[in-house]
Amino acid sequence: MVLIAATVCTKSGKALVSRQFVEMTKARIEGLLAAFPKLMTGGRQHTFVETESVRYVYQPLDKLYMLLITTKASNILEDLETLRLFSRVVPEYCTQLTEAEVLNQAFNLLFAFDEIVALGYRENVNLAQVRSIVEMDSHEEKIYQAVRQTQEREAANRMRERAKELQKKTIGSSDWAATTITDVIR
Repeated sequence: MVLIAATVCTKSGKALVSRQFVEMTKARIEGLLAAFPKLMTGGRQHTFVETESVRYVYQPLDKLYMLLITTKASNILEDLETLRLFSRVVPEYCTQLTEAEVLNQAFNLLFAFDEIVALGYRENVNLAQVRSIVEMDSHEEKIYQAVRQTQEREAANRMRERAKELQKKTIGSSDWAATTITDVIR
């Protein structure tokens, strides 16, 4: 199976999130995506549509479509299984299946898409594995966060100490001024 692209699009064909998995020009991908809504006329009940060059495998998600563009030589059963996984990933990250929510969660969706497919071929993963990989914290990130928190605490402590010093100086100088005025009056 060679998966060309995975896209979450509107029923009118507007791509919200799209991930290309093989070398192809932007114009070619845009052309393939633009052709999809035209093929959907007639209220089809199937989950795929073929053209002379590619196969569109899709599943409705409320007012959106989860769309896979594959080569015609790909195994349709594998395509459908991959589509099912993609269709389960989208609601995992989007609490509501709306354009705004998909756009808001675009990076998480793209990361998840990358875990499902590599170089056009499906990886042997399930939804739980995709979820844990996308949410996984790296060791370097944890170290960076710990160092950053330590630096922030040290800076806050220095600011408090400096504020105390300034407060002592202002109190001390006002005492000095009060003493000087009292001495002048005597």
